[in-house]
Amino acid sequence: MRPHSILAGVAGALAALVLLPILVLALMVGPTATATIVQLSGCEQGGPGGGSVVVDRQQLGADEMDIARTIVDVVQQRRLPRRAAVLAVATGMVESGLRNLDYGDRDSLGVFQQRPSQGWGTREQILNPIYATGKFLDALVALPGWDTMAPGRAEQAVQRSGFPDRYAPREPAAAAIVDRFWTGPDNPVPAIPPGGGTEAVQAKTLCPDQGGSDVPRDPGQVDATELPPGFMLPDDVRQRAAVGFALGQLGKPYVWGAKGPDAYDCSGLMLASWAAAGIGIPAGTVSQIHAGHSVSSLEQVQPGDLLFIPGALGTAQVPRHVGMYAGHGLIVDAYDTGTGVILEPLSAWTSKIVAIRRIADPDLPSPPPGGSPFR
Repeated sequence: MRPHSILAGVAGALAALVLLPILVLALMVGPTATATIVQLSGCEQGGPGGGSVVVDRQQLGADEMDIARTIVDVVQQRRLPRRAAVLAVATGMVESGLRNLDYGDRDSLGVFQQRPSQGWGTREQILNPIYATGKFLDALVALPGWDTMAPGRAEQAVQRSGFPDRYAPREPAAAAIVDRFWTGPDNPVPAIPPGGGTEAVQAKTLCPDQGGSDVPRDPGQVDATELPPGFMLPDDVRQRAAVGFALGQLGKPYVWGAKGPDAYDCSGLMLASWAAAGIGIPAGTVSQIHAGHSVSSLEQVQPGDLLFIPGALGTAQVPRHVGMYAGHGLIVDAYDTGTGVILEPLSAWTSKIVAIRRIADPDLPSPPPGGSPFR
């Protein structure tokens, strides 16, 4: 072999040795720049978020994707940039797995594990993902340069976590989730931090509306939006708070995926009502059917109990509509898009009820300040 051929071979080998670590590093770094969402279940098991998925090797159920959609919805209503939604979803993934937890470290609660003792709001407020997202965004946009901070820095500045390195790795997956729900172009960074906008911008829903009721209505039986004379709220303080809140929403419109304060879908009304009582429950019907504990028969039903029926497109195995027993033979529920939040007679639901769940039992004490294990 000629000398120049030997030198060429050595140079080629050295080049390969130099390139190999670069290729390995690219393979290691590349996947963290983007994330792929793999759909696990379709609309028959989903809600506004479109069912359960795997993103960046983490499985998120229909309930978690519903909360992610809610976060994006709040960001868009405030006309904030898409980056704000990515940071909020990444934080929710780290802090709670995008679940509306009613427990946490010390008095931490909710999707972002915010603490009442640290000024984030009351227990009742934090357990509503709409409020919790708004408070996170308030703190985020108050940070100078929040939109250009290195990955993980803005989330840590808001959360002040003891584990600051957890946020940045979640941002690619959060960005992929936000892409599913974002509508329209990106928004500019506001010159003045908004105090909470109310723009009527709805994030995408990935499934048709499966939450509407199919119970025939007879307006002659009960007044849909007026309580009968002599109606009394329950004695138990938590049941009273939940039922009282739900009844206070009578007449408001039904919007698929909404959790208040101006509109609700059926499960959103249940979540907001029990949040008003200081108890966190999941966001969607498919998860609420596992909240609290089962009630075996209608003879044992109490005010505040959640009653599940198949609804317009659900089944007995996967019910898609939920209402709350208000007492006095009445149910309060967000009926459908054309009807809104109404009262219905329990007798109209009786033959269709497939499950009853009790969220708060009067015989049991209130959750401790630090929360209780998720039901």
